Amino acid sequence: MVFTPTAGWLTWDPSPSTPTVALPPGTVDAHCHVFGPAERFPFAPERKYTPTDAGREQLFALRDHLGVARQVIVQATCHGTDNRALVDALDAANGRARGVAAVRGDVTDDELATLDRAGVRGLRFNFVKRLVDAVPTDELAAVAERIAPLGWHVVVYFEAADLPDLEDFFGRLPVPVVVDHMGRPDVTRDADGPGFDRFLRFVDRHDVWVKVSCPERLSVTGPPAVDGERHAYADVVPFARRVVAEVGDRVLWGTDWPHPNLTDHMPDDGLLVDHVRHVAPTPEDRQRLLVDNPMRLYWREETEAAR
Repeated sequence: MVFTPTAGWLTWDPSPSTPTVALPPGTVDAHCHVFGPAERFPFAPERKYTPTDAGREQLFALRDHLGVARQVIVQATCHGTDNRALVDALDAANGRARGVAAVRGDVTDDELATLDRAGVRGLRFNFVKRLVDAVPTDELAAVAERIAPLGWHVVVYFEAADLPDLEDFFGRLPVPVVVDHMGRPDVTRDADGPGFDRFLRFVDRHDVWVKVSCPERLSVTGPPAVDGERHAYADVVPFARRVVAEVGDRVLWGTDWPHPNLTDHMPDDGLLVDHVRHVAPTPEDRQRLLVDNPMRLYWREETEAAR
């Protein structure tokens, strides 16, 4: 089956630069995706966009080029609840990847157990209205109850403006909650203002983790991470640094490769790695962000065995 990419879609950079920042050993890219290849893993009929292929071979090549040790592969909405591409990548990673899947409310216990054996450690709930239709919160809450005994968590993706309508629901979930991309704050506002204060109060009151990821998706004024720019996405940095400073034991980082739905520019992934030093300025910050926290959440059995 042939899939034509969405008009204006930008393809991932095949030749990213080599990072200059020294990553701590064991660094985890805690947010990345695989798309297809569509010939083997067709995209979902209900998808809101059609990407270009970005399979596991390319993802693992990026991992090695950037000097990352492990990855967390998150199911993308273009594949719906068909997790075959994700599971295929996990099987091929030889323990160096964990997964976040997407399921329907009628998923069986056997299907959840199969995903668990493959390395899935969470489920993604998408609340971004331009990417999904209406979200059945009651159904998702029931699924969250069923994954609690597995030690899984949920990953939630939403727009900052929608948090007031969602935070009570998130707070009632019986599992840890991981927020994608800092809850997509409006970076034209003050990072110390009431809007982001509310988000961080929500994080502080519950078992909530935050990904300081996707500055290329949040930035309004840039500059973009292209052409060797070492101070990219300056308008996002104050928000990310505040998260790292205030909830440093529950922050994660990821590349978001292959950067779906970008139409303005495609970031250089090597420069995205270098961007980490601006949001996590000390070696201790980077150790927690890049190694300790993701290992505790996704490779818990290893961290417990090491104690």
